[in-house]
Amino acid sequence: MMKNRKLVKGIAMAAIAAMSMGMMAGCGGGENTQQEAAETYKVGLVQLVQHGSLDQANEGMVAGLAAEGFVVGENLEIDQQNAQGDQSNLQSISQQFLSNDVDVIMAIATPAAQVMAANTEEIPIVGTAITSYTEANLVESNEAPGTNVTGTHDMTPIEEQIDLLLQVVPDAKVIGTIYTSSEANSIVQVDILEEVCAAKGLTVEKRTISTVNDIQQAAQSLVGEADAIWLPTDNNVASAMPQVVGVTDEAGLVTICGEESMVRAGGTATYGFSYYQLGYNAGLMAAQILSGEGDPATMPVQYMAEEDCVPIVNTDAVAELGIEVPADLLDSATKVTTGSVAE
Repeated sequence: MMKNRKLVKGIAMAAIAAMSMGMMAGCGGGENTQQEAAETYKVGLVQLVQHGSLDQANEGMVAGLAAEGFVVGENLEIDQQNAQGDQSNLQSISQQFLSNDVDVIMAIATPAAQVMAANTEEIPIVGTAITSYTEANLVESNEAPGTNVTGTHDMTPIEEQIDLLLQVVPDAKVIGTIYTSSEANSIVQVDILEEVCAAKGLTVEKRTISTVNDIQQAAQSLVGEADAIWLPTDNNVASAMPQVVGVTDEAGLVTICGEESMVRAGGTATYGFSYYQLGYNAGLMAAQILSGEGDPATMPVQYMAEEDCVPIVNTDAVAELGIEVPADLLDSATKVTTGSVAE
């Protein structure tokens, strides 16, 4: 797919170069110092919605491309688009990328990648912040995608996150969770949560939402029903963390989150990794495709290694809840505050 697109570009560039050489020979015997124009690549980058982790992934993607020599303003144009969580916007953005004949599409979050993939089987797509490429029907397998899609996935270490929860709330028996019923990314995580909790003798209280407007009511319905809260890397939930913690803090409920930016938005703690690095790795993959050295169909989906994960504790949230965090956990954790920005 990408190889064919690059071949066409290569032939065109060769023809232009040959014409230029002929013109130079006729005008001065090769002494003309006119430089051959460098090829400019076009990338369409779509982000589902604006919130901390996806913003970090976006920055990482651009940095990963630059690290491999694809630099905006030099040999790279990036059409940056944010769908604001709207499916119809995703469709319009997809058509815009196709009309502009971009070389690669970079998609941040599962719904964004799904819409892009539904509209083209030719243009290579590199995703990030996607929990399961297989469950989202983006690839045939993580090891051998077999489609025009590959990228990095953000499956978080859920068992370790529940272990962290039990360190902070050792008497917890019922774990509450909130997630978007239509987001494949979240469904996969909650399924794993239930398996993990069942093995530990814990009960899960689930609340589903359709939009961010449902979040406050869902959180309130868990008060008195759950001993602590665990939240997946759900895009609606992540973008509305202030509403969640507005309820959970008042109720004295510890909130263990799927990723760092949700903790920085007021959650209590997580065990996770950097979304900047996740996006950076995806940027490296996109660069490999642009250079003609990679084909998404044969590029395995990448994941963050266990050693990339660390405990992260929000000291403001801990103080607000009036709880004690075990000293050994606090000593080993990255400490953040509400409203802080990841470096």
